[in-house]
Amino acid sequence: MEVKWTMLAKDALRDTVTYIRREYGQQIRQKFMLDVKHTNKLIGGNPNIGKKEPTLSNRTIEYRSIVVNRLNKIVYYVDNECVQVADFWDCRRNPETLAQRIK
Repeated sequence: MEVKWTMLAKDALRDTVTYIRREYGQQIRQKFMLDVKHTNKLIGGNPNIGKKEPTLSNRTIEYRSIVVNRLNKIVYYVDNECVQVADFWDCRRNPETLAQRIK
């Protein structure tokens, strides 16, 4: 199944990648990107692999999330024959604040 990223998710991922490269170097950034690509492939192959995101349970769309590493997760939903990545969350931040970003 095709996985499409929203602009919000792309921007959040870009900010995280920039931070990792600046603080930890190119090698850690490359490992991080491999983890993101692997997780992206997992949700494309099995969209129900992620757990239902409790912070977004009051929405009409069923959002799911899958952990990329201990600090980040991908928040997504299934739309017909496509997986839409709604956002990329830093798990150290307040989930209620992050949930407000998704319209």
